[in-house]
Amino acid sequence: MTELCVVEGDGVGHEVIPATLQVLQHVAPDIQLRPAAGGWSCFQEQGTSLPDETLALARRCRAVLFGAVDSPSWPVENYYSPVVRLRRELQAFANLRPTRYLPVPTARAGVDLVIVRENTEDLYVGNETTEDGGETGVAQKVITRGASERVARLAFELASRTGRKKVTIVHKSNVMPRSDGLFRKVALEISEYFTSIETDELLVDTAAYWMVKEPMRFDVVLAPNLYGDILSDMAAAWGGGLGMAPSLSVGEDVAIAEPVHGTAPDIAGRGIANPTASILSVALLLRHHWQRAEDADRVEKAVYETLRKGEHTGDIHSDDALSTQEFTDQVCAHID
Repeated sequence: MTELCVVEGDGVGHEVIPATLQVLQHVAPDIQLRPAAGGWSCFQEQGTSLPDETLALARRCRAVLFGAVDSPSWPVENYYSPVVRLRRELQAFANLRPTRYLPVPTARAGVDLVIVRENTEDLYVGNETTEDGGETGVAQKVITRGASERVARLAFELASRTGRKKVTIVHKSNVMPRSDGLFRKVALEISEYFTSIETDELLVDTAAYWMVKEPMRFDVVLAPNLYGDILSDMAAAWGGGLGMAPSLSVGEDVAIAEPVHGTAPDIAGRGIANPTASILSVALLLRHHWQRAEDADRVEKAVYETLRKGEHTGDIHSDDALSTQEFTDQVCAHID
């Protein structure tokens, strides 16, 4: 039995996730949906952003669909990001962020890349302190051989399996030779096992320049956590924006699908949120975790065809905008 742990989270998560499940059930009605709690609102109600029951269910299902989460920008005692904790607890060590042209005005034709982001360490280990009475903030950057090796191997295996030709290693080893330098060294070592894949490297600032100027030069981009986070949002602009951008965090037989957009409090509850990113995230789950490529193709083609025909939500264009439900119905209609 295939199960999916479903966490709507906060804000528009309560709208885009039901829409996504409608599409998923259309192509894969055998998948059993298991709802669970998590997010800022959950923290306010239960005192935890990720209840033990949710974590246990996620471990059992080995697959999670997470909507969106409101995280405060100020320190809150005992609060932690439920998505970050899920990634760590499930050891979802790599984040896949594909950007591919979609037929919307803001996208760029010819773009087809995927960023593979290390997901468990770097500055995101959460080890921050203050000194000098709060006048100095200090954050620890952690790069290990083990984490670098497994994410590098995944990136090259992904390139080999999906017919991609090149992996670009992104780092800043000229400034941080002991941390980023280690990431670079390990990635180059792994590249030697994949002689059919072209390997190049860029400093992160140069990579950002080329991501803006000529994104078509990229195929697979391998990056530490922080750089991957930033570059993947930059790349998303060429795919139509964050409302269109899917992601999948993966580990050993575990995956967390999540749209990369926020909770959009300005439109939450109005039924007009764009579910494309969430729907395409489930397509990644179908393709890379459940090994159901044909179902993933059906979902992706239906989204493409819906957008190609000018059927869209208001964030794409205000004229003739569809509601979340209307857009979802159109996607399902194009699956049939």
